[in-house]
Amino acid sequence: MREIALVYLDRSGGLQKFVHDCKKYNDSKQSYAVYRFIISINPSDIAELDATLGNYIIHNPIQAAQIFQSVCFVAIKTLSLIEQLQTEAQISILLKPTHLPALPSYVLSLSAFPFNYTSQRFYMSEGIAIAMGTVTKYTQGARFLCTEETCPFSEGRFRYIRVHLPGATESATVRNDFVCSLCSSPLQEDMKFRVLGDKQIVEMIDAKVLNALKGYSNDKSHFRIQTFTVFLR
Repeated sequence: MREIALVYLDRSGGLQKFVHDCKKYNDSKQSYAVYRFIISINPSDIAELDATLGNYIIHNPIQAAQIFQSVCFVAIKTLSLIEQLQTEAQISILLKPTHLPALPSYVLSLSAFPFNYTSQRFYMSEGIAIAMGTVTKYTQGARFLCTEETCPFSEGRFRYIRVHLPGATESATVRNDFVCSLCSSPLQEDMKFRVLGDKQIVEMIDAKVLNALKGYSNDKSHFRIQTFTVFLR
């Protein structure tokens, strides 16, 4: 699947964009713990190249991103695109589909029952934004070092990298109870390598609420409309 991913990136122009993004990182004087790349993908085009990879991207996007992560790491090392990069864990890939199959199972409807949305795959959702919060910062990635000075992981290496994943809380990326796997000493964040991004909270409500505002009863059983929160990162 890695070979197919590389072929798709080359044919879709994604590889050229990736090289351009790498150049911006390489030319920057700032040090990064995590290098974040957004890759636009067309599920239909990938499925034509390889149905297995196309299905994997749609239904297991987090795991599929790891395939592109490996491909991008090899490309960076082979072409010497980012001199500062040390480990594959420093690469964060966000797959951005251009569309999803026009089928009911890919539509997230919080008014439908049962609520069988336990998988972490892509869904489409429509609604009305009724409130929006201010844009704030969140940690996309961070580097941690061992606090034991005699430990090999106390300096220099990018051994402990925390990267934010979709659906995770802030504490999953940054907190103070991580320990070294080698000596069990506490880990401390190296603040100069923290990577920040923007996030915004939006309060949404299902579009079916418009039916309740028409001013008449359709003799259906009573129903309740509830808002849901969307995190834009």
